[in-house]
Amino acid sequence: MRVRIAMTNNDDHGQVTDTRRLPSPDRHSVPTPLDVRQAKFSSAIKGYDKSEVNAFLLEAADGYEQALRENERLRQDLIRLEASIRQYRELEGALKGALMSAQKVSEDMKVNAQQEAARIVREAEGHVEVLMARTQGQLEDVQRAIDGLRAKRRESELAVESIIGALQNTLEFVREQDQRDRVVLLRPNEAIPA
Repeated sequence: MRVRIAMTNNDDHGQVTDTRRLPSPDRHSVPTPLDVRQAKFSSAIKGYDKSEVNAFLLEAADGYEQALRENERLRQDLIRLEASIRQYRELEGALKGALMSAQKVSEDMKVNAQQEAARIVREAEGHVEVLMARTQGQLEDVQRAIDGLRAKRRESELAVESIIGALQNTLEFVREQDQRDRVVLLRPNEAIPA
């Protein structure tokens, strides 16, 4: 709500009612810089210097206008910064979600790798057991073959010893026979001196 201020103009020697308005003290809104620039006051005999008041009002209006512009700029900055904060919070939420997903994937991969490693170890142990059983069987077969060959060797040695013994006996028998045959041949004709 604005009030009209009546202003006396000394140049005209009469009272003129000015239509310019000032804010009312009971008003809730703040005067604008335009209100300050256009404010008119009534003159009084011992009043203030009109040019100084007008200069002050212009200066105050300029400062007030600059403060309003700065306030508007700061309000726009605040809106922009609040929007940035919302974006960063959304980004933070997305990053947290991605981090949690990556952590879960990592844990799942770790569990899967451990399970796979355990499976590979079990398979390897199974293969080792099969190979050990095969190797043990082959070792037993080889040992049996070696034992069989040793037995055959012993048999062969005994057979060779028996043959050698028989040949020695035969050789001795042949020598003895030879000796007897010589003795018998020499008796009838008498012995030939050697």
